[in-house]
Amino acid sequence: MAGKHTVTQRYGNRGLDGKLSRRDFLWLMSAAGAAGLNGCATDPITGKRVVVGLNPQQELSVDRNQSPFQFSADFGETQDRGLNFYVDDVGKKLGAVSHRPHMPYSFRVVNANHINAYAFPGGSIAVTRGLLVELDNEAELAGLFGHEVGHVSARHAAEQAGKTIVAQAALISGAVLASTADSGLGNAVYGLGSAGAGALLSHYSRNNERESDALGLRYMMESGYNPNGMLGLTDVLRSQNKSKPGALQTMFATHPPSDERYRNTRRAIESKYASYSDLPLHRDRFMDNTERVRRLKPSIKEQQKGEALFARKAFSRSEQSFRRAVRLAPRDYTANLLLSKSLMAQERQHEAQVYLDDAKSIYPTEAQAHNLSGINRISVREFSGAYQDLSRYDRLLPGNPSNTFLRGVAMEGMRDRRGAARHYYEYLRTVREGQAAQYAYTRLRSWGYVN
Repeated sequence: MAGKHTVTQRYGNRGLDGKLSRRDFLWLMSAAGAAGLNGCATDPITGKRVVVGLNPQQELSVDRNQSPFQFSADFGETQDRGLNFYVDDVGKKLGAVSHRPHMPYSFRVVNANHINAYAFPGGSIAVTRGLLVELDNEAELAGLFGHEVGHVSARHAAEQAGKTIVAQAALISGAVLASTADSGLGNAVYGLGSAGAGALLSHYSRNNERESDALGLRYMMESGYNPNGMLGLTDVLRSQNKSKPGALQTMFATHPPSDERYRNTRRAIESKYASYSDLPLHRDRFMDNTERVRRLKPSIKEQQKGEALFARKAFSRSEQSFRRAVRLAPRDYTANLLLSKSLMAQERQHEAQVYLDDAKSIYPTEAQAHNLSGINRISVREFSGAYQDLSRYDRLLPGNPSNTFLRGVAMEGMRDRRGAARHYYEYLRTVREGQAAQYAYTRLRSWGYVN
């Protein structure tokens, strides 16, 4: 198998001069690791000095540097500016009454279809449209954001991030570096999985989740929301988890909303917060502001079916679901991108390129389509077009070392040895281990750039 050979054994000095097979290409995309961080800070709720993964400055830095990659992995922020303004306004009410009101909280809807929400340690918080369309009122949305703000306030996100986020930077930076030499095409470069920074931040303990539930309720009430919104949210998530086991991606991933947590929430509302039950749910306001995304629900449901089929490697059947989704919403960025991935998994790259080009035209400032287009073009040896796509991706979402490596691959395919060497050298300044790094070093050495 490819992964059991060294770069020299596999390629010698020929690099991309010979035929680039699918296995060769997947092998070139293998992951590279990075080092972690450590820090110490004060829990603002208990006042105790705790050892966490990140100190306050690192929280902001990790958030700033990594959250854009996760948002892009989730197909970017919704293009409905009014919707993003609305959810940001709701979320910031919760942040303002939290234990860490000084944090630069920001809230957005991302275009992913799965049931998901997550918080970065610096206060960047996202909800997927797949979850948003299941909610019934603004108080439920406030309960969701209150829970996530609770994770930031209690430094749960910082603790988890410090343990894993930098060591998994390649995973966060996109699906390209997540592949392995012997993975099937469907679960490697073109995988539809939602793993990323959000998933890495999701493994909270049972006590973490209980604490965030309690904090979320408190923040809701102090922001003027009916606490039954939290009960409604918990019921939505509990029902989703029962009807679609495994559907909940990162929110409550390790401890899904259980009957016990539902009872605990109800008990708290009926006792501690009984006097707040006449506060508004703001259903009409929620329905007005979410009208456009709710109109997409039939297409979103088809995309969810397609993603489930894709995960089972039923690629042709997933293609059918994605085609129905595109017919229902022709200008939906996510639907077009998912259809292209399904076609790529079936090695129908030229057909896939049509939908990749459509996705780029629908949402030209979102990076993922440019990245996938570059990968797709490398696979059919359209190296010049690949380099243009990858360069556009880098302008939109700079800082992904895998993209630097891929641009080196594209330049090598264009027989621009000097340009390829420049990108490989830049890549090696950031990543020193892994098969991609080994390949880059071997090429530089064979070309005489290093001894």
